[in-house]
Amino acid sequence: MSLDLQPIRTAVARHGRVARVIVADVRGSAPRDAGTSMLVWPDGQEGTIGGGALEWEAAATARRALQNDRGAVDQRPLGPDLGQCCGGSVVLGTEIWDAERLAQAEDAAAAGPVFVRRIAGGLPCPKPLNTASGQSAAHVTRLEAGWLTEPLLPAATPLWIWGAGHVGRAIVDVMAPLPGWQITWADTAADRFPASETPGVTGLWASDLPRLAHHAPQDAAHLILTYSHPIDLALCDALLQRGFGFCGLIGSATKWARFSKRLTEMGHSERAVRRITCPIGQRTLGKHPTQIAIGVASQLLAVQLELEGETLPTSKSRQAGV
Repeated sequence: MSLDLQPIRTAVARHGRVARVIVADVRGSAPRDAGTSMLVWPDGQEGTIGGGALEWEAAATARRALQNDRGAVDQRPLGPDLGQCCGGSVVLGTEIWDAERLAQAEDAAAAGPVFVRRIAGGLPCPKPLNTASGQSAAHVTRLEAGWLTEPLLPAATPLWIWGAGHVGRAIVDVMAPLPGWQITWADTAADRFPASETPGVTGLWASDLPRLAHHAPQDAAHLILTYSHPIDLALCDALLQRGFGFCGLIGSATKWARFSKRLTEMGHSERAVRRITCPIGQRTLGKHPTQIAIGVASQLLAVQLELEGETLPTSKSRQAGV
């Protein structure tokens, strides 16, 4: 896992100082993998490192670290120490984040793919960690002599969700908490959106959605699921002109057959049209909006890996969905 600065920015803006607990190393069976983290402040917390008793004690340690203004490193055998069934052990790092630490992380993000910093102790930085900024983004989380090396999360993938109906709302609810996505949610009127805003989601409304589509990043992922088949078709046309990293259209195989024929008649090549994925999701999960959203989210997570790699999704990645 990688260091995602966005939730830390939000927490620091709200609370001033927060403690971050990270699973720095795992031996044997453990609730979560190395790189998993949570944020803690005096009267609350966000995220989870799992494990029940492990997390309870880690939160208490984090609050003491906030009081003492000092990070900590703690190795915990899960069975003997905490009576848990996992049987492995974990190394937890606790560090204090404030505006100054955020500025350091922002500088590191601009300079390279990893962020190296001291979280506890007074020992000099071990030589292997000194060279970490020159290593690849695949560098794993590592804690040595109180120094933590952590890969930085790549830039978020822009995701545009077209339509604020039942399925659109369910997809936003599932996707918004996931790291690595920058979500823009669009529809034709402001009153089509929920009354309360979704944190981290930018809502846009425009009477002409296809015109708005020409302002989307050319590498964005798109989900088209408006209330209108003509709008859906016009959005497909606009995005084929604009360019995209991934484009998914809600609908049946029959709808897609009609759309693909129309898009070809509108001048798009068959190869370009095949880059649109329709149906989307996993039909076997069911047709309830949340079931659709779970299937689509699973598909998008695979797409995210493709967008971060060398290849783009093609018709081979289509699943029988909706």
